[in-house]
Amino acid sequence: MVEQVVRLTVSVTVNDGQLEAFKTIAKDMTAGSQAEPDTLGYEWFAGNDGNSFRLVETYKDAKAVEAHFTGPVVQQLVPRLAALVTVNSMEFYGDPGPKVSEMAAGFGAVTFQYWLGINR
Repeated sequence: MVEQVVRLTVSVTVNDGQLEAFKTIAKDMTAGSQAEPDTLGYEWFAGNDGNSFRLVETYKDAKAVEAHFTGPVVQQLVPRLAALVTVNSMEFYGDPGPKVSEMAAGFGAVTFQYWLGINR
């Protein structure tokens, strides 16, 4: 079986008065993720309302997702970010592995298993 990349989206709404603190932590999370060799993408998108954000993450494989979830970005920075936002949704595209699935369950994560497609 060919290993598939694993993607993750997280949708958040920033709590009132927390936008600047959110932006600082999001930048730190991005810098930390950039240092992870098997993190292929880590992109924030801002909604038109200025308080809604979507994070789109792409990892080489399930091992890379686990390395991210057990590393400093998730272990140190995500708790700080979580205090500033409401998590609206978390979705995995591809199998993140049992450990990450368990860790993400508290955020109501939904997993979509790879079915069909192309990736270039």
